[in-house]
Amino acid sequence: MSIAQQNSIVRDMSLAPEGHLKIDWVNAHMPVLNSIREQFEKEQPFKGLKVAIALHLEAKTAYLAKVVQAGGAEVTITGSNPLSTQDDVCAALVEDGITVFAKYNPDPQEYKELILKALETKPDLIIDDGGDFVTILHSERPDLIDTIRGGAEETTTGIIRLKALEKEGKLKFPMVAVNDAFCKYLFDNRYGTGQSVFDGINRTTNLVVAGKTVVVVGYGWCGKGVAMRAKGLGANVVVTEVDPIKAVEAYMDGFTVKPMIEAVKVGDFFVTVTGNRDVIRGEHYEVMKDGAILSNAGHFDIEVNKPELYDLSSSVRTVRRNIEEFQLKDGRKIYLLAEGRLVNLAAGDGHPAEIMDTTFALQALALKYVNEQYQQIGNKVINVPYETDREVARLKLTSLGIQIDTLSDEQIAYLDSWAE
Repeated sequence: MSIAQQNSIVRDMSLAPEGHLKIDWVNAHMPVLNSIREQFEKEQPFKGLKVAIALHLEAKTAYLAKVVQAGGAEVTITGSNPLSTQDDVCAALVEDGITVFAKYNPDPQEYKELILKALETKPDLIIDDGGDFVTILHSERPDLIDTIRGGAEETTTGIIRLKALEKEGKLKFPMVAVNDAFCKYLFDNRYGTGQSVFDGINRTTNLVVAGKTVVVVGYGWCGKGVAMRAKGLGANVVVTEVDPIKAVEAYMDGFTVKPMIEAVKVGDFFVTVTGNRDVIRGEHYEVMKDGAILSNAGHFDIEVNKPELYDLSSSVRTVRRNIEEFQLKDGRKIYLLAEGRLVNLAAGDGHPAEIMDTTFALQALALKYVNEQYQQIGNKVINVPYETDREVARLKLTSLGIQIDTLSDEQIAYLDSWAE
């Protein structure tokens, strides 16, 4: 039995063959990450180092872990959401020599204990998603910080936490804000979220979107993607916003803009993508259209206020997998998908492999960068270097067989000069 098998906590090792098939499938559709893996195998940038990863533990994440392992690292991985972990993928990773602390749908205490197990390996580098690692390290287990050189953060929610720590002067190591890279938010947040949200909604509800009213709560890059895909499926799209600039943008993009208290009266499907809490709450349930279907694509399950929905309900039952029916005291019914957790991962397979190819390429290269530069960076949140962003885009174009133009020396000189 390998060290990974001895140390790991997973649900069922007999599921490994199915997990290997899933990982092999995404491997075949992630050419940018394959290119970086070849580079890492030669250079061994993480030789002798421990890397801990907290991400949605499915096949694409598993392949990122294997790429980091190919760079010489001893890798430990845990899940960043209890409903997005796939037990067969966990088992496959253990067979591949990666230590895994993750199960599908653990209770809250076990979920936290699994995250702690990953941190207790005393990693040199981390990849975080939503700030779970960073929050625990800075609030509960500062004794585990000493070994950490730095890391990379995947999401908007995590970066908000990191910048709050940095602003208070409490951040103890450098972190790269991968979510703020062009090749992340332009493609992953927009096209990835847009497609995967409706993959999750459609497979879960088996209902038509065309002709319905879809309310998109928040018009950041994720909200733009969701609205675009809803429109493409034939929906009438309503956007709610608190930012006047984004509200004007949604209007100019052709969508109806309403305050939430009005949108709930007409919406059939709701998708929250704000990163904030209680954006759908009690006052909205009281006037919400009968039969409304609520879903969340923000990181945490706090955007739809569940306690207030329970309080207003006379009965709650599960009517299909990942669909809870809340019957209100006046007889109206409201449906909540995937317990208000990320609908695209808790009720689906997450973003397409080709989209995560560029995002996870950024993660791998950001981790290499912070390992090389952590002493110079200091305890700060930094952006992915622009050249790294461009390199990932170049690798993506190469994988697609697309060529682009380059500037001539004269053009470069013209752009660099004020005199001409």
